[in-house]
Amino acid sequence: MPPSPRSGAARLSLLYAVVFTEIGIAMPFMPVWLDALGLDAGVIGLLLALPIATRIVATAPLMALIDRGLGARRLIALGSLGVALTYALMPPAAGLGWGALAALTVLNAVAGAPLVPSIDYLTLAAARRDPRISYARIRMGGSVAFLLASLAAGALFSALGGRVAVPLLLTGLALAASLTAALARPPAAPAQAPATGGRPRLPRALWLFIGAAAAIQASHGAVYGFGSIYWTAHGIPAAWIGALWAVGVLAEIALFAAFPRLPTAWKSPARLLGLGGGAALLRALGLFLLGDRLAALVPLQCLHGLTFGATQLGAMAAVSALAPDGARGRAQGTLSAVNAGVSVCATLASGLAYRAGGPLAFLLMAPLAAAGLGLAAAARRAGAGSGMERIPQP
Repeated sequence: MPPSPRSGAARLSLLYAVVFTEIGIAMPFMPVWLDALGLDAGVIGLLLALPIATRIVATAPLMALIDRGLGARRLIALGSLGVALTYALMPPAAGLGWGALAALTVLNAVAGAPLVPSIDYLTLAAARRDPRISYARIRMGGSVAFLLASLAAGALFSALGGRVAVPLLLTGLALAASLTAALARPPAAPAQAPATGGRPRLPRALWLFIGAAAAIQASHGAVYGFGSIYWTAHGIPAAWIGALWAVGVLAEIALFAAFPRLPTAWKSPARLLGLGGGAALLRALGLFLLGDRLAALVPLQCLHGLTFGATQLGAMAAVSALAPDGARGRAQGTLSAVNAGVSVCATLASGLAYRAGGPLAFLLMAPLAAAGLGLAAAARRAGAGSGMERIPQP
């Protein structure tokens, strides 16, 4: 008997939760673990940049394997096993020098590159098959898990010890993700129609939507990289800085929870990306002008619900509507790779701008948000008549 929509959605949400718990620990605490090893700051920077560069190159080809018959669930299980193995090997490799760590970091990033895009792929397929399934509600499980993991990781880190806690926890979570994918059996994606006449091309409108989403997401580069540093320099207490980040994630969760009840007209890719781009433009200008004032930072952080949440939903709606059969995995991987590539450039540029002029880094993100708005408008025109709006949105 096939799983009910409710049980299938719960299994997908569980997959998101396990993978995002791992991400919620790795993002803030892998740098701390590397520092505990006594590595030079330049080496730490290199080790943190390697996974991003690897994802840019590896994600699209790995996701294209789905189009060639490798099941997304199998890709998640195998990728998670690879992530677990590489995390487990990192503590002994640390004794061999940073070169061994760098090699494991690249292998770890290759294994992890298809995890979130593969779950997105399965969830979008389920939403297209059954309109009762909501991508936003399922994806919310990942955001809640990320928030809880970020809050709890500090206590676990202190209890287990700096040189052991991070790789131990991440190894266990990656194994849990692999077992979840193998045993929980989320709903399988329907078979794609075989490609005729060679590999299907991604339509121009989809490329424009991918560019719009990447530009808007990249506009987070300055606040992700230098928001906490800037706020600390202006006397905002550490407890409030933590609360500001939590406010942003809570706003994102609120949008995902409310999304299924929004009018259908607001669920189109162009409308969602327009909301995300407009909010990102307002946020960039607000951080430049008022980024040192706590009273202004709370509403500015609330905009994260749109700058990230609406942009993510718009990108998923575009992929769901416009990616042709035989190329859906490649489309999902291309979106992730382009996002990573543009975000790396934006983060590097914001670092140079912050060094030169502090809050100028935030202002530098405004043109990216504006570019996202323009690309979304162009994509809407390019997609007119494509039938995009008739396809159920996530």
